[in-house]
Amino acid sequence: MPLAPDVSSKAPPTYDVLGVPISVVCPEIVADSIEKWANDDNGRFICFRDVASLMTISDDKSIKGLHEEAAIIAPDGMPIALLGKILGYRVKRTSGPDFMDFMMRRSLNSKLKHYLYGGKDDVAVRLKSAFEDRYPGIKIVGCESPPLYSPGNVIDSDTILRIKNSGADIVWIGLSSPKQDVWMWHTYKDLPQTLLGVGAAFDFHAGIVKRAPRWMQSIMLEWFYRLVHEPKRLWKRYLVLAPKFVLRVLYSRIASLGRS
Repeated sequence: MPLAPDVSSKAPPTYDVLGVPISVVCPEIVADSIEKWANDDNGRFICFRDVASLMTISDDKSIKGLHEEAAIIAPDGMPIALLGKILGYRVKRTSGPDFMDFMMRRSLNSKLKHYLYGGKDDVAVRLKSAFEDRYPGIKIVGCESPPLYSPGNVIDSDTILRIKNSGADIVWIGLSSPKQDVWMWHTYKDLPQTLLGVGAAFDFHAGIVKRAPRWMQSIMLEWFYRLVHEPKRLWKRYLVLAPKFVLRVLYSRIASLGRS
């Protein structure tokens, strides 16, 4: 079985899921990498890829190239992590919401500083307060909820300057996918920090939206919980994109067997 990567390597190995290079990682490896990167001034970005975001970005030729520049593409969705295990890799699901809490807790020792960018209205402020209550001593050096953003919008130079000068090591982006992925892709070269697109993690940890119970997550039913609670917003994600993903994966596996 292939081994998980050492953080001293330039980049973790990857496995292909419908043309997207998913990184062979676990939460600890991603955290180790971020802590190492905090010692330089190179901007980087990390994507947390679930089925819906993988399908949406892969089908859009204008933005699918962003995967080539991401430092890590973590397997956020359980099906994506499971595919890696089937292929023989020691990969572990690394979801954005779980990793955000994991990294916040870990930074009490590492002393890394955080910036929160995303959410609606006062979500970022509420998120900051929630983490400061949960982890006294945490260093959150800035937070803001931007105006409505679309992938085609010009990035606000004042925002870039605020983030750059904040002293943060990590910038958490909560704009939903693919908006947050495009935002990171367009800005990471202008910033010295590591950017992480974690989407719904802002709402979960701020207490705006309740997350599925752990037992539902463990048996890959988190999607059902979210669909029941937000049917108007999520029906396409789970009733159209998810079945489409399964069919494409099956087709690609059958095609690869035919070529072997």
